[in-house]
Amino acid sequence: MERSRQSFTRFSQQQLYFYLVSCAILNNRRGDSEVVMSQIKRVAIVGGNHGNELTGVYLVKKFQQYPNLINRTSFETLPLLGNLKAIEEGKRYIDRDLNRCFTNQGLQNPQLSSYEDTRAKAIQQVLQPQNQPFVDVIVDLHSTTANMGLSLIFCDLNPFLLRLAAYLSSINPMVKVFVNQQSKEGGFLRSLCELGFVIEVGAVAQNILNAELFQQTEQLIYAILDYFEGCNQGNIPHTSSQLTFYQYIETIDYPRSDAYGGLQSGEIQAMIHPQLQFKDYEPLNPGDPMFLTFAGKDIFYEGESTVYPIFINEAAYYEKGIAMYLSQKLQEIV
Repeated sequence: MERSRQSFTRFSQQQLYFYLVSCAILNNRRGDSEVVMSQIKRVAIVGGNHGNELTGVYLVKKFQQYPNLINRTSFETLPLLGNLKAIEEGKRYIDRDLNRCFTNQGLQNPQLSSYEDTRAKAIQQVLQPQNQPFVDVIVDLHSTTANMGLSLIFCDLNPFLLRLAAYLSSINPMVKVFVNQQSKEGGFLRSLCELGFVIEVGAVAQNILNAELFQQTEQLIYAILDYFEGCNQGNIPHTSSQLTFYQYIETIDYPRSDAYGGLQSGEIQAMIHPQLQFKDYEPLNPGDPMFLTFAGKDIFYEGESTVYPIFINEAAYYEKGIAMYLSQKLQEIV
C-alpha cells in the first residue's frame, strides 16, 4: 500500500499544554486531599440518556425492580431512566442529543420545546428539586461500539473522583480513566453536580445487550456505592495512590472528499485502519497507520509523540464528525 500525501499531524506544544494544566490543577488540589469530604446523601444512577444504549437502560430497570441492590445505609440511591421516548423507540434520541441539553441557558429557556429539551428540564427537577437537597453524585451509564472496556469519564480533575478512580482501578485493573475537561455549558447530564461522571462500556452494538459487560458494569456500580458508604462512615483511609489516566487532547475526523477528490463534498473517503480498529487506549506512534482510503492507501499518524486513541470508530459519532479522540497517558499521585 502507498503512503498518502495527506497525514494527520499533532503538535507537541498542545500536548505539553494539557499536561502542564493537568499537573497544575492536581498540585493545587493535593492540599485538599486531607479535607474530610462532606457526607454523600443522594446518588443518582441514570441509564438511557441515549435510548439505544441498553446496558444502562436495563441496569436501571433492574435497580428499580430490586432497589435493595443499590440501597446503602448512609445515603439514598435514585435509579432514573433518561430519554424515555428514545428508549421506547430504540433510538439514540428523538429530536436532539439529550446529553447536550443540560446547559444553564437551555434549562432556563421555556422556548426550547424539543422532546429532549423538555425531558432535560424534567430530569433537572428530579435531580435538583426545589426546596429539597440536590443529588450529590450522578453516575451516568453509557455504552459504546468502541472497545472502551470499563471506562470512567470525568469532566475535571476533582480530587474525590480521582481517589475513587484510583481505588476502583486497584481492585479491577480493567477500569480505565479518561479525563475530558469541559465547561459545564457543554450540556452534559453529569454537569448538574460537582461529582457527576460517566461509566462508558464497550464494545457493544447499539440496541444490544452483552451479558458480560452488563455484569461487569453492575459490579462496578456496587463497588462505587460501597466506596461512598465507606467514605460516609469514615472507613476509607486517605492514603496516596498512583492513578493512571488518559487526558483528552483533541478529536479527529475522518478524511473527507474535499481533500481526496470524492464526488460529493464532505463525504467520508477513508475508514479506520484495520491495525487501529478496537485498539482503544493502546499507543499510536508516529508513522503508525490511522486510516485506510477506499482506494487502498494508508494514512499515517505523523505527530511528534505517542498518543492514545479512544472512542475509535464509535457509531454514534459519525454524525458528529468524530473518528476518534486522541489522549495522552499520565500518571499522578492522588
